Amino acid sequence: MRAAVGRGLLVIGLLIPLVPLALWSITRTWQYPSLLPQEYNLRGFEELGRPGSDLLEGVITSSIIAIIVTLAAAGIGLSAGRALGLYHFRSKRLIQFLMLAPVIVPAFAVTMGIQVLFIRVGLADTLWGVALVHLIPTVPYVTLVMGSVFANYDVAYEEQARVLGAGPLSILFRITLPAVFPGLAVASLFAFVTSWSEYILTLLVGGGTIKTMPLLLFAYIGGNDSTRAAALGIIFIIPPLLLLALTSRYLTGSKRAISGLGQL
Repeated sequence: MRAAVGRGLLVIGLLIPLVPLALWSITRTWQYPSLLPQEYNLRGFEELGRPGSDLLEGVITSSIIAIIVTLAAAGIGLSAGRALGLYHFRSKRLIQFLMLAPVIVPAFAVTMGIQVLFIRVGLADTLWGVALVHLIPTVPYVTLVMGSVFANYDVAYEEQARVLGAGPLSILFRITLPAVFPGLAVASLFAFVTSWSEYILTLLVGGGTIKTMPLLLFAYIGGNDSTRAAALGIIFIIPPLLLLALTSRYLTGSKRAISGLGQL
């Protein structure tokens, strides 16, 4: 009973900040000092759904970039996390610190140098350039999560499969990935959400020509139409919430990874 009440309070606490956003998205008239809007309509969503709107382009572009980044970060983080979690070697702590450096250092400072490099190699103002620069904040998160998973991973399963004649690919897809998949799913969620919501890196490397959802949202917020901006904000948070609902089963309960989370 107490656990159910605690979960309910947690959900309410997470949803309360979204209430004003939801009200603004369906507001026609909301004058001070009224606590609630005087009139409601769906004008904000209707305008976003019109053919001339940039919503569809923003959703498609953000989705493509986030999917590319998630797959690449998952592949890199899986290998790097295994190395950090299973093996002890010199300068391991230094490597962990260097992996966190892109997250610690302000993104604006990091991106200025990368932007110059991408201009020279022709990756500036391109979708692939934006996807590559999004790996800077996403790979460290995925690597650290997977490193914690592999820190408590039992390699005996792989050794038994190898003794029975299984090859490297068979061991990877039948033993390793099923065992660490819950942790990989959660790490991929972090990567997707980070890429989906990235603004500074996209603006500097994309040059404003790669229109993602954060760029559209900031442009709408800077305008005078709060209703349309709020409607776009509601649409903006739907994909991360759906992914969170799909991966939440891997955080606790019987769906947890065999390896669990260990200390790096």
